[in-house]
Amino acid sequence: MQVSTAEFKKGLRIVFDGQPYAIVDFQHVKPGKGGAFVRTKLKHMRQGKVIDNTFRSGEKVELVEYDEKHMQFLYKDDRYNFMDTENYEQVELSRDDLGDAIGYLIPNLKVSVEFYEDKAIGVELPKTVDLKVTDVVPAMKTATVTNVLKPATTETGLVVPVPNFIEIGSMIRVDTETGAYLSRAK
Repeated sequence: MQVSTAEFKKGLRIVFDGQPYAIVDFQHVKPGKGGAFVRTKLKHMRQGKVIDNTFRSGEKVELVEYDEKHMQFLYKDDRYNFMDTENYEQVELSRDDLGDAIGYLIPNLKVSVEFYEDKAIGVELPKTVDLKVTDVVPAMKTATVTNVLKPATTETGLVVPVPNFIEIGSMIRVDTETGAYLSRAK
């Protein structure tokens, strides 16, 4: 199936130069002279390499045919292990396959594992994840009035800027797309 550049959106998977890519970012540009075009950042679905490319406005590209399976993250050894929630088959992914997603993987987290040509190539995370704070800079007494953020390290090793009142042991809700602190988790 083909899609026009007018239908581009973040996360759309397309075939470019015979390889599967996901659109990370895009921008429609209409200069004063010449035809309109679409500037994109594309992430290779297998290698994780990000490239920039420009498409002419209205150009058609092929969509990637891939499968998604709902799986549960089990544990990490030298690879990351996932289990299919229907038939209990297990799949291993490397750190390179997962990219930035490793900062959000906690045991028993339900994710969608993406398969391209019957090989697991990555995961789609839920919109938010609740993480436990394991290390944080002590609260500054003078920062009670201002909106000062301090770095907090979570159980996965992810560092998130958090408000002054967050302490070690707090559960926080983090946006998986931006890595931003959203709120305290219940």
